[in-house]
Amino acid sequence: MRPAWRVADVRAAEAALMATVPPGTLMQRAAAGLARRCALLLADRGGVYGARVLLLVGAGDNGGDALYAGARLAARGAAVAALPMTPQRVHAGGLAALVAVGGRLVSELPEYADLVLDGIVGIGGSGGLRPPADRMVAALPLLRGRDGVRPVVVAVDVPSGVEVDTGALPAGPEQAVRADVTVTFGCLKPALVVGAGAALAGEVELVDIGLDPWLRAEPALRVTEWADVAGWWPVPGPEADKYTRGVVGLVTGSAAYPGAALLSAAGALVGPAGLVRYAGSAYAEVVRRHPSVIVTGRVADAGRVQAWVCGSGLGTDAAAEEELHAVLAAPVPVVLDADALTLLAQREPGALLRGRSAPVVLTPHDREYARLCGAPPGPDRIAAATALARRCDAVVLLKGDRTVIATAEGPAYVNVSGTPALATAGTGDVLAGLLGALLAAGLPPVRAAAAAAYLHGLAGRRAARHGPVTAVEVAEALRPVLAPLAVEAATAARK
Repeated sequence: MRPAWRVADVRAAEAALMATVPPGTLMQRAAAGLARRCALLLADRGGVYGARVLLLVGAGDNGGDALYAGARLAARGAAVAALPMTPQRVHAGGLAALVAVGGRLVSELPEYADLVLDGIVGIGGSGGLRPPADRMVAALPLLRGRDGVRPVVVAVDVPSGVEVDTGALPAGPEQAVRADVTVTFGCLKPALVVGAGAALAGEVELVDIGLDPWLRAEPALRVTEWADVAGWWPVPGPEADKYTRGVVGLVTGSAAYPGAALLSAAGALVGPAGLVRYAGSAYAEVVRRHPSVIVTGRVADAGRVQAWVCGSGLGTDAAAEEELHAVLAAPVPVVLDADALTLLAQREPGALLRGRSAPVVLTPHDREYARLCGAPPGPDRIAAATALARRCDAVVLLKGDRTVIATAEGPAYVNVSGTPALATAGTGDVLAGLLGALLAAGLPPVRAAAAAAYLHGLAGRRAARHGPVTAVEVAEALRPVLAPLAVEAATAARK
């Protein structure tokens, strides 16, 4: 699991490290890693020698990193031009190094560039870009390289114009650098993995500058990876049966929306639970499509489960509210999705959940979040998800391009496997079913939510290979996505 740290914690770690090494060491380490990645990118476009490299240079250390990296490229034969945003405040050492190997200063954007290094603002920046940087960034799409296509844009540490701790874009996407690659130093920063700014970072490469031992604060968030999910995945032993593997109950769908019941069942059936029960008015459709599911008309008749999933397509009438109360009365983990969240929002959201001893996972998208909280999540999605988690004493899975999983007390988790292809009807029903199966199989709620979001994202990507995606195709893609995971987890368990 990859952690990301806030600016204040990165600054503290950098200060501690700099006290142990000669002055300028960290900048040289950063510049070396940055120049290496730029050289690799230029190798794909005709090589470093003769390449036209433009440095957009800010007043701080970020500009110094760009200048020193530019000097290394110039020493290899690149034609490097540095365009300072404030000429009187250019990093003196970096500029001297660049000029010494043939680099030059310019006062306007050149007509041509093969690679642009964004060294305008680093992690110390806040707010939108100021003149003339805003004008320079807006004009970048007009540049062309020696191959006639636009230059590759490399951000130094973070794309300029992005709020580092949140990924917000204070002045909008037009006033921020859209990078093809971001070379970041020492550790990940939240803006590279969450918020609107994450989409501007492109491919992120982490350069080791020796910071790890000095990052002593708790990270702001953690990024789920395949190895994490494989390590968490439940592996049934030789004595296992369908009940000991976990039983998940579904209270989803209705006469108006039977598809929600079918999709949530499809998601649950591919998970690690041993048995799926369904309680609701779409029971005839569910058993016809999924004959292994045990069906009944209401929660009271469903029998024992280890986790409930409630809400997808359920409706919001009195009967639906009665079933929600029945689910919340059970002393087992509960996933509340879609219509269950709407019912929750009809009163103070935490009211129905108070007194529960078992965990609750809420799965809102932005509009459902607004109904629960009275306002949209806003640009700081980590803070928004955490606030709802505290308000309801629940785990919150805030859906989006970068889904955030938050608890009341710990660092948040973020999922980067998602795809815009999942923004289609019914995919959330599949996610809820899979999440319920993971809870029933015994995963702690945070891990279950993080794993479900990660695998759901991979399934969306797999389904999107063949064109426009439907929820049915996402559900079908889950099985091949999970197949190697189960094998890997079982192999690890035998060692």
